[in-house]
Amino acid sequence: MTELWSLENEIYDSGLSPLCGVDEAGRGPLAGPVCAAAVILPRGTVIEGLNDSKKLSEKRREALYDEIVGKAIAFGVAFASVEEIEEKNILEATFLAMNRAIEKLSVVPALALIDGNRNKGIALPSRCVIGGDGKCADIAAASILAKVTRDRYMLEMAEKYPQYGFDRHKGYGTAAHYAAIREYGPSPIHRMSFLRKMH
Repeated sequence: MTELWSLENEIYDSGLSPLCGVDEAGRGPLAGPVCAAAVILPRGTVIEGLNDSKKLSEKRREALYDEIVGKAIAFGVAFASVEEIEEKNILEATFLAMNRAIEKLSVVPALALIDGNRNKGIALPSRCVIGGDGKCADIAAASILAKVTRDRYMLEMAEKYPQYGFDRHKGYGTAAHYAAIREYGPSPIHRMSFLRKMH
């Protein structure tokens, strides 16, 4: 768990404070918005299970969500809509969601740590961390908030558009999802640009 703080500790020791971690969920799906979260954890906070968020069950992520929200100094979660994804592109829409999440923080971070290798669209001073959700506590926390928030939204959409099975695949391109699109056509929350590749 301590290695999850090694990069952030180095940055804190250099005098930059506070840091926020930023991550997104939902860049790849065929339907639904992209969601981003920004989190500022108190330095050195230990949250069990944080470092392997990709391997966690939905139930475990829900429990961690509550713990992160409870312990964070500040957090923000925001969406970019399907319309925005279509109008711009998924990368620009992701930056839009990330900037919105950062703006919701009640504390202004000195530096944002962004999961991945692209940060040119981020309004705040930022640094990319490739594989950040496995290396940085703040990014790992953000990845859980973004994933849980987006999953909850897709569960609501599953009730609105039950024929697509959004509760199961959350909008990702599974065989069952493609079959449902072929049978029923796209819903208002499908990303049409993502469906062009369908055969």
